[in-house]
Amino acid sequence: MSTQSALLKVMSDAARKAARGLNRDFGELAELQVAKKAPADFVSAADLKAEQTLFEALAKARPGYSFLGEERGMIEGTDKTHTWIVDPLDGTTNFLHAIPHFAINIALEREGTVVAALTHNPVTNETFWAEKGKGAFVNDKRLRVAARTRLDEAVLATGIPFMGHGQHATFLKELHQITQRVAGVRRFGAAALDLAWVAAGRFDGFWERDLNAWDVAAGVLLVAEAGGRVTDAEGGEEVLTKGSICAGNLDIHPLLLERLKAAAK
Repeated sequence: MSTQSALLKVMSDAARKAARGLNRDFGELAELQVAKKAPADFVSAADLKAEQTLFEALAKARPGYSFLGEERGMIEGTDKTHTWIVDPLDGTTNFLHAIPHFAINIALEREGTVVAALTHNPVTNETFWAEKGKGAFVNDKRLRVAARTRLDEAVLATGIPFMGHGQHATFLKELHQITQRVAGVRRFGAAALDLAWVAAGRFDGFWERDLNAWDVAAGVLLVAEAGGRVTDAEGGEEVLTKGSICAGNLDIHPLLLERLKAAAK
């Protein structure tokens, strides 16, 4: 199944429409209006325009679905069984510094389970997508998690806490447990793409704390449908509500989880 269903087509069309605006704004960064949400946490006019575009496109295609977005929060729909979970611009700080690594993230939750996912990189024009039980893809190519089985061969991704955000001491303990045992750790600044790259086998694993549902909802399904495993940092199933995540293939995931648990002692 490398042809998108009607549902994925709706999501893809919405993402590409929002991407056109982001690409335009990316070329005019000096003109972009930026506001501070919190210390070192920025929202730009580009985020707001992209979310509005996504909201309108998804609402038109699926009237009544609820909508959870980074900028506008939860909007209850008449259909209580379906919720769009949307991050219009994951990697805002990259975007504002002209670093071409950011993404649009869309997931559909049905009765508490993510059933469809799409992560689109406007710069590379890569669209990572999955539907529950039907596999994961990038554009028209099937995705599989990496086959490496040992930490000393693995390259992992993470996010680093920044000013006013995150558990800095916890992160340093985890980094100490992990970096001395792996081939490398990368921090690229967009959790949505980190997870998509785990699904694609580019990264062998990923961990981070203090994330929101819109950061990871799509990636959870992408990794699972590519043959990987995703839990929260304690090994539980509360990724969307706890805000922590541990992802990898079936061999790397338990080894990474073991290091995270060791760091917590």
